[in-house]
Amino acid sequence: MSQLRSKSKYRKGHDDGLEPLEPLDLAASDTVDALVRGMANTAFGGRSLGEAADVLETMVRDDDCFRVVTISGAMTIAKQGLILCEMMERGWVQAIVTTGALMTHGLVEGAGMQHFKHRPSLDDTTLFERGYNRVYDTIELEQNLDDAYSILSHTFRDTPGGTVLSSRTILEQIGQHLNANVKGRAILGVAAERNIPIYVPAFTDSELGLDLAVFNQQRTQNGKQTVGFDPFLDLNDFAKRVNEHETLGIFTIGGGVPRNWAQQVGPYLEISAERLGLDQPVRRYKYAVRICPEPVHWGGLSGCSYTEGVSWGKFVPEAEGGCFAEVFADATIAWPLIVRAVMERTSA
Repeated sequence: MSQLRSKSKYRKGHDDGLEPLEPLDLAASDTVDALVRGMANTAFGGRSLGEAADVLETMVRDDDCFRVVTISGAMTIAKQGLILCEMMERGWVQAIVTTGALMTHGLVEGAGMQHFKHRPSLDDTTLFERGYNRVYDTIELEQNLDDAYSILSHTFRDTPGGTVLSSRTILEQIGQHLNANVKGRAILGVAAERNIPIYVPAFTDSELGLDLAVFNQQRTQNGKQTVGFDPFLDLNDFAKRVNEHETLGIFTIGGGVPRNWAQQVGPYLEISAERLGLDQPVRRYKYAVRICPEPVHWGGLSGCSYTEGVSWGKFVPEAEGGCFAEVFADATIAWPLIVRAVMERTSA
């Protein structure tokens, strides 16, 4: 039989080390950092956003940390590319794992072409007929993609037949081409300038992947030897870089292949050591920030929690110093706020 609680046993929060909440005072929040710090002391999504900024700050202040950014979703066509450029320029990023679509749209933007707002009065059949490709509420011109193919073709026109490329080497060379021919900040250009590798694990699932396939067919038509593509060059290059660092951090927008490909480096190094008898240490991510609206209860890859990743040997458990934050929100809202807040903290 249940009993009434004894008021003499009531505790007051502080007795158990609980942190008190504070009202969000907008009048006292004269900077983005102040706003985000205030949000960390509230609840729900606001608290998780504020806590994510704290983890990112800790991550970027750790000079020994090898920091990986993974991005999926249409973030470049959504005009978030300069946020990534800012993070690279500030030394917060040592490697990027992303999608070919993101890099294609980023190449379009970096080469000076434009994207447009979708007008709902134009139906998708009309868009197709006019050479407009819709990404939710945004338009990518088919002409832009033709021009992106021209850039790829020009970049690799003198590449010797039989050369074996990977997504990293392809994007690095395109970035160098942009730096030599286009003014302004662009993801591929900044990455090439700062020797930050960009990996696209599912490279053929993109316009750039299709462009490379057509480029090779064109070489065959012209009697030239094709260039090769080996995704394992990416995997082993990334693993080598990770293996050289004891402390790892990951900052993730969305989920999907980029997120898991970057995270599975820990198990890859572990099973390599076990099955091949290699003398190499275990590497797991100590810091982790994720911005993704996908909930965990669907059971999908993009929504799985960092604690689930602990079971796979991808992350350091919190009991051993792991520091995680997950924000279930639209990245176009949360990402700018988190990065701007940490910019203000680290510039002070």
